[in-house]
Amino acid sequence: MKADSLLAQVEQLFNLLESRKVDYVLVGGIALLTYVEGRNTQDIDLIMALPSLSILPEIKIESQDMYYARGNFGELQIDILLTENPLFAIVEKNYTIIKQFMDHNIRCATVEGLILLKLFALPSLYRQGSFERVGIYENDIATLMYAFNPKMKPLFEELGKHLNETDMLEARKIIADVETRIQRFRKANKRL
Repeated sequence: MKADSLLAQVEQLFNLLESRKVDYVLVGGIALLTYVEGRNTQDIDLIMALPSLSILPEIKIESQDMYYARGNFGELQIDILLTENPLFAIVEKNYTIIKQFMDHNIRCATVEGLILLKLFALPSLYRQGSFERVGIYENDIATLMYAFNPKMKPLFEELGKHLNETDMLEARKIIADVETRIQRFRKANKRL
């Protein structure tokens, strides 16, 4: 989908969600664009409660399990993180901010909320061997950490409630690697 077409579909989706008074939180690549430039995306990611799907027949659901649904709104692919997942519900409740996007005031995940969601997903993506998505998610985390320097301790405390010990160790290693890359980059820039 071309960028203009993607934005037009996103605009139509936001209008629909607004007209139906659906509670949602924008997450994923488009949410990241409200904080930093340079992120490409071909879909939209939302946190939403399962009952909301029943009042949105325009979204054609292709697959669904307990915590995720994937559908299409016209040509726009929508990945829905369902609030039945405790972490998604926490992000929806505690890690949101109103951001201007296009002509809408959108409830969007905070920097910390986006990092939580990316870190939560990464161990599973490693197990699946999804190298491309791992790279994108790690870069998203690095970009947000570099630009906003969020406090990681409270995020690890929250994440520890939702990941097993092995996955938490992996999440900590990922952040340690990202922090090392950021320090190396900052030192290199000071020398220039």
